[in-house]
Amino acid sequence: MAFRFHMAAVILTLVFAIVCASDPSPLQDFCVAVPDANATVFVNGKICKDPKLVKPKDFFFPGLNKPGSTANPLGSNVTQVNVNQIPGLNTLGVSLARLDFAPYGLNPPHIHPRATEILFVLEGTLLVGFVTSNPAMNMKNKLFTKVLNPGDVFVFPQGLIHFQFNQGKTDAVAFAGFGSQNPGVITIANAVFGSDPPISPDVLTKAFQVGNDVIKKLQTQFWCDNNYNP
Repeated sequence: MAFRFHMAAVILTLVFAIVCASDPSPLQDFCVAVPDANATVFVNGKICKDPKLVKPKDFFFPGLNKPGSTANPLGSNVTQVNVNQIPGLNTLGVSLARLDFAPYGLNPPHIHPRATEILFVLEGTLLVGFVTSNPAMNMKNKLFTKVLNPGDVFVFPQGLIHFQFNQGKTDAVAFAGFGSQNPGVITIANAVFGSDPPISPDVLTKAFQVGNDVIKKLQTQFWCDNNYNP
């Protein structure tokens, strides 16, 4: 009986941890974030402004109808609208982004560690997809991919590698919603080949099973030429 009790306690603890592994529910109507880098008290990552000082502008972001510049090597632009742009999103657990693509523009493989993403295509044609996490032995990561047209919606599960590619000859526009006030983004290639300091070429050579010269070339390319951070 004692063993079963301890096992039940462990399982309940794990379940509780999983349930809490997302943006916490708000404990008040709102908590407008204060941009105080020296603060030591945090609520959902930001401290709260005195409610008496809250203004309508704390819940406002203008200009999402304007396209972002795609004049970069990837031919894409992500305009984020999260708690860093709208302080009033603090503790509310949602955010938004506009994605602009030049013809053949790419939002490269990346993950959002803190949020599921739902994507709506407004203009153009996008090839999108995500890859499952590492499977059991002797199995491969599975790719789920789809061509989206205006009016189509696609969902990317939290934490899984995904991408969007404009395979058309005209510009494309999409809007994404996230289940977090601050979903975060890790662009896979940037993180692996453009980290500071660089990951040891010996590690990457072993991981990707390619020559050391290839790894060093990729690292040099990302350090010198990659000015875009989607």
